[in-house]
Amino acid sequence: MDYHLLREFADSWGLLALTLFFVGVIVWAFRPGSAEIHRDTAEIPFRNDERPARGREGTARSATFKEARK
Repeated sequence: MDYHLLREFADSWGLLALTLFFVGVIVWAFRPGSAEIHRDTAEIPFRNDERPARGREGTARSATFKEARK
């Protein structure tokens, strides 16, 4: 394809498509009802502050990793 044709497309329709995509992402992120989902996701690193998370068998993950190292 010709460079000038691609450049003209990017300057007009490509810019419009990316602008609409950006606006859509912003609307999706700030939609009503999403605050609870975002709050829950933001608290993931703090869920297991008091003790380590449990593995599948109910043991601490550190014990599972120690067994895997042997």
